[in-house]
Amino acid sequence: MSRRLCFALDLVDDDALIAEYEARHSPGAIWPEVMAHIRAQGFEAMEIWRTADRLVMIAEVADDFPRIVTPPPENAAWEDLMWKFQKPLAHAAAGEKWVPMDRIFSLAEQ
Repeated sequence: MSRRLCFALDLVDDDALIAEYEARHSPGAIWPEVMAHIRAQGFEAMEIWRTADRLVMIAEVADDFPRIVTPPPENAAWEDLMWKFQKPLAHAAAGEKWVPMDRIFSLAEQ
């Protein structure tokens, strides 16, 4: 059984950087070691949606998420590269990128 989590993050508001960020997230563009680490942590499905410079990540995760796994060296290099494009939300903790979101509405529960 899995559960759904949502996260938010902003991008640097620059059309060229946003286009490059999207290109780096196109099918097959993310480094294989990074993808393997994401899956090893318990992510079963993930989508990132964008409007202007705001990103929302919707993830389906395993019941034992987050699994503690040692990241490959490529993971740090990927994260450093991504900081070129990303900017933390105003209320994010120091060094925090993706901020968890709280579900406040469910159509199924109405």
